[in-house]
Amino acid sequence: MGRAFEYRRAAKEKRWDKMSRVFPKLAKAITVAAKESGPDPDTNSKLRTAIQNAKGQNMPKDNIDNAIKRATAKDATDYTLVNYEGKGPHGVLVFVECATDNTTRTIANVKSYFNKVGGSLVSTGSLEFMFDRKAVFEFPKADEMDLEELEFSLIDAGLETLEENDGTMYAYGDYTNFGTMSEAFDAMGIEIEKASLERIPTTPVEFSEEQLADIEKLLDKIEEDDDVQSAFTNIA
Repeated sequence: MGRAFEYRRAAKEKRWDKMSRVFPKLAKAITVAAKESGPDPDTNSKLRTAIQNAKGQNMPKDNIDNAIKRATAKDATDYTLVNYEGKGPHGVLVFVECATDNTTRTIANVKSYFNKVGGSLVSTGSLEFMFDRKAVFEFPKADEMDLEELEFSLIDAGLETLEENDGTMYAYGDYTNFGTMSEAFDAMGIEIEKASLERIPTTPVEFSEEQLADIEKLLDKIEEDDDVQSAFTNIA
């Protein structure tokens, strides 16, 4: 996954460096997970993962607890998970995942971001085949870690690829194996710093620095939107 992964990771970290942006998104992910499968992280793997990700971004415990409580409150907001797909500057493909309590507002906003840069939304499902959906787990490489043994142990849980970069391990598997891989890491006592479902482009495209600058303007606007949880591109 090489350069494409490195670019996506660096770009996302740059856009998510402002806590005013990332905390509301993390809190919403926690609330959605708790509302979907219950407020107990011991029996709700999706919630457990959302909490781990929040802690990885140094989100205060009170914020995490409040996000869980919101899911069980009598006046709890009902969120709808929706995806939007579009083509942006220089033909870049963008897959946008949202959690919203007002789909009319959300689609109007997302559509406007594309329109302002000369792009447009495309029919839902048009870009599905352009991305592989993967479960991605990040964790620190311990000195005593035997990578061959670790890889062998995770294969039965659905591991496809295991990579190392600057002391951090990245484990990839099909998105359908997210749960079994999470359980395998728990069983081995490996603490995951971040776990997510990513959309990896099947045919990454290289863009010039000038083109990337234009594309970043669109991605910044998209990810500033409180309803947007993630945005994926076909950038190589």
